[in-house]
Amino acid sequence: MKKIKNTRKTNFFKKIFVKFCRLVGYEIIDQSNFKSTTLNKDLNETLSIQGKKSITIPLGQIDIDNKISSLKIILRTCTSELIMDQNKRRIFGEEKNEYTFRTLRSLIKSVNKASLKFKSIKFDLIVTDTNSPKEDTDNIKDILNKSNIESKFESIDPGNFKNKIKPGYSKAKFSNMANFYTSLMIARKANADIIYFVEDDYLHSEDAITEMIFAYEKFNTIFSKDLVLLPSDYPYLYAKDEATKIYLGEKYHWRLVSESLVTFMTSKKVIEENYNNLEKMGIEWIDPWEKPLHDIYNSNPCLSPIPSLAVHCANINSIFGISPFVDLKKLWEKNKD
Repeated sequence: MKKIKNTRKTNFFKKIFVKFCRLVGYEIIDQSNFKSTTLNKDLNETLSIQGKKSITIPLGQIDIDNKISSLKIILRTCTSELIMDQNKRRIFGEEKNEYTFRTLRSLIKSVNKASLKFKSIKFDLIVTDTNSPKEDTDNIKDILNKSNIESKFESIDPGNFKNKIKPGYSKAKFSNMANFYTSLMIARKANADIIYFVEDDYLHSEDAITEMIFAYEKFNTIFSKDLVLLPSDYPYLYAKDEATKIYLGEKYHWRLVSESLVTFMTSKKVIEENYNNLEKMGIEWIDPWEKPLHDIYNSNPCLSPIPSLAVHCANINSIFGISPFVDLKKLWEKNKD
């Protein structure tokens, strides 16, 4: 007669052990069925717990030092200029307002997905606008009102900055500087842990905000300092033969870089510590305009994702635009309405 093994006792002790591991904060990996027993998840799912621990197979667990509790997104818009001071068309050949609308829709979708995962994070979005026609600003407000995100629209009068911004610039540059200056002042007063500055020609993937939050918490713990995250994998950064480092985020690789454009995520602390330097971008157009940002990267790491989480919709030939290995046409169509 075949002897039947009694597994009831074994299962009982296994359950007790799992409960103990959960209590003390350890995770158990069952490689035979590709699951985390303590989290009750498959290993290809998100194992990290926002604000508590980052888990990467097979590297293990990192306990998070600083939890993100609030994220403020500042989207700078201007639909009256196609490309600032350039006689070029953007990819897909649309008018500027179409890039602005799709950027906003993609951001809202990305925030909505992140808010479902991060119940304890407060998200809010403010749009700061210069020189857009009323029809376009009405459309922006309508998109905001239809979203479930706490939001606000603020129209900026560039004339209010005549005594702050140095004279001699084109209307487009002056408006851009006034808009950035405004976003900087908003960030300084914001009651938020993290600030995300966004230009109105970046199409975001739905995973963008989720990955950036996970990555920020993880890298902040690894580096033991505040940092800057970019949403884009810029092609121009591959044109230089310079050393870099690669880090593992949640679902993406992240590359250490020393330059960026003016769409970036960082802590309010970084803004406060570097406010006087960043303020120069709202007063004077130096070459490159982003130099005050680049100076920050000497002391605070700046990382960009591989592949890109958001694509800069520039001219197809611009090395500051289209990120490699991303289905931009699919992303474009997805945010049509």
